Amino acid sequence: MAQDDDRTRGITRRRLLIGGGAGVGLVLAYALWPRDYVSNLTAGPGEQIFGAWIKIARDGEVTIAVPQAELGQGVYTALPQIAADEMGADWRTVAVQPAPLNALYANPMAARILFRDAFARLPDNLVERHAQRSALMLTAGSTSVRAFEGDLRKAGAGVRILLCKAAARRWGVDWRSCDTAEGFVVHGKDRLRFAELAEAAADESLPREIPLRNPGGTGLSGSSVPRSDVPAKVDGSANFAGDIRLPGMMFAAIRQGPVGDTRLIDVDREAADAIAGVRQVVTNPRWVAAVANNWWAANRALDALAPRFETRGAIVDSDSIDAALGTALDGEGQRIAKAGDLSPVFSGADIVAAEYQVGLALHAAIEPMTATAYLANGHLSIWMPTQAPGLARSAAARVAGISENSVTIHPMMAGGSFGAKLESLVAQQAALLTKEVGKPVQLTWSRAEDFLHDRYRPAARARLSARLSPNGAVAGWLAKIAAPSVGHELTGRLLGGDLAASLSLSLPGGGVGDASAVEGAEPIYAIPNYAVDHHPAEIGVPVGEWRSGAHSYSCFFTESFIDELAHVAGIEAHSFRISMLGGEPRLARCLSTVASLGGWQGGVPGSGQGIACHAFRGSYIAVLAEATMESGEIKVARLVAAVDCGRQINPDIARQQIEGGLVFGMAAALGCSTGFTENLADARRFSDIGLPRLADMPEITIELIASDADPGGVGEIAVPPVAPAIANALQAATGIRFRRLPLMAEENP
Repeated sequence: MAQDDDRTRGITRRRLLIGGGAGVGLVLAYALWPRDYVSNLTAGPGEQIFGAWIKIARDGEVTIAVPQAELGQGVYTALPQIAADEMGADWRTVAVQPAPLNALYANPMAARILFRDAFARLPDNLVERHAQRSALMLTAGSTSVRAFEGDLRKAGAGVRILLCKAAARRWGVDWRSCDTAEGFVVHGKDRLRFAELAEAAADESLPREIPLRNPGGTGLSGSSVPRSDVPAKVDGSANFAGDIRLPGMMFAAIRQGPVGDTRLIDVDREAADAIAGVRQVVTNPRWVAAVANNWWAANRALDALAPRFETRGAIVDSDSIDAALGTALDGEGQRIAKAGDLSPVFSGADIVAAEYQVGLALHAAIEPMTATAYLANGHLSIWMPTQAPGLARSAAARVAGISENSVTIHPMMAGGSFGAKLESLVAQQAALLTKEVGKPVQLTWSRAEDFLHDRYRPAARARLSARLSPNGAVAGWLAKIAAPSVGHELTGRLLGGDLAASLSLSLPGGGVGDASAVEGAEPIYAIPNYAVDHHPAEIGVPVGEWRSGAHSYSCFFTESFIDELAHVAGIEAHSFRISMLGGEPRLARCLSTVASLGGWQGGVPGSGQGIACHAFRGSYIAVLAEATMESGEIKVARLVAAVDCGRQINPDIARQQIEGGLVFGMAAALGCSTGFTENLADARRFSDIGLPRLADMPEITIELIASDADPGGVGEIAVPPVAPAIANALQAATGIRFRRLPLMAEENP
């Protein structure tokens, strides 16, 4: 395609000038070099490519490239809706293709969320360009719509204009008088299908300015169109990583050593060789894998191998984790956020204080870690579900001893993730196995292995203190949180030798404290004087990203303590919150809506009602829970949520994500945790983590509040407030304050 403005040639490529920020020095000189990024979409027979996002086939099928992993959250529907809406496409003709690894699909927004501390000291424009130059494709932080709506709208609008120009040339009219609808270009009574115009449209040029429709202009964006991934999942034709079959492929199971400084010291190879189907045993300093002609044989061989590991250093168990958190909380912390001055407010005053604790949380996705790898003729191909394909490619190339250009990642749909599939360890292991075996190898972790070697949501402990004014208002607030430096650990593990991240952390003030570890702890309420401190804790257990991150525990701390303060002040909990939300009308509306919708009775003793609210990722939520204790078990009877997530691309998908988040949050409140014994997680099976079953499901009511604000995130927003809402409900039902997650932990009252 030609372009009227030569300075921004075509929508087939984007000219990106990488610029440095003040203070970063000559180390970033490499990033100053101009770069062109060209689309690497491939055309099938009869297809025309329109830039990096859209293809139109001769039969009229419109294929839209999606740069985000489909983890069950619906991006294969919501993102194509945006482009199709701008195009005026017929939804029945829209198909989806995973976007290839390319700088054009980088997600700087997710990079800033995941690697907050690593990039905090660099200018936003430098972070954005660095993410592009690194082809940092990420699915994380509830960013899919927020990060890519603009690009997809522009891409769809550009194709619409090109189609209109091609049609107008045939009709001899001004293209501006043409429009598109349901897969046709229309001008009065004249209509031409996209399929008839695609070839000619590809040779048309774009104007300098590309006008956009109002969102939902064709009725697609904002509509609950059917999900594109559901039919294949229902009839079983959807391919996941475990469905990959290659000629001569072998199956592998793996057993890794305990957490810590662990080395494999012995295996019984003869016992494994005696199992039918076993072909090879591969050892590594950290693990042993059995390779067989079926996975069951490979997994049985691991028991026969009876691997022995040597672990040096301190023993990690539940007691040592608790002790590490306690020591950190009593030690020096790093101030992450503050307002006003707490010293005069707290001096000589009556202070209300409480301590809370949360345990390690598992990801516990239905699909365990899996990857299929094949190294042939110096080229490595990997089929895997991944939220970070570029990082997985780099990690696999590194262990295989080949260049990144010699590695192809085939992204697969994931059977759940919740942050776990940001990790690339399974890709590295699969790469080493195919290199050793000389055949395609499909590696699948067992459920026990998936639990034993998860990158857990950190355990954390908090000490909250506050002073109440005579009128009951919160005059001062101090949150001291002991938790592992999850942001720094994630950066080190995933980004490795990333130059910009390393430089940022090495600058004066960099690497001190970890804002990611206490994210969400800064109160949204109008409290004039507050401070949030992070107390780094070394617990000896690997931690990582988990659905809603630190918000999952910081909200529990905050909203539980707010409830306790309301009791001390003698003010009903809903009114207590509303009185401090004058500057947050969207959150106040959520609270008022959920109180009305749920029949809030004030959380009085015996009501079994609790309330909590939260805001992040551009969305707002309030949750009302009804819960009781029956025969020593917690029963959650009802969850009611009011959500303002801005303009909704697909209301049904938004509702599904909120509902899923509520259930996920309930599971984390009641279980989904593990203790540790001698460097090994105690949980090995789903039955060990107390997940709620169908019979345990509460009645769920969700109200999506209409809003014209930009879309907010919906994948994580419902998770954080569920636990405090249930804990507050239990206090109303029993008179007992639960200050530890899971709520049925033995340490709770």
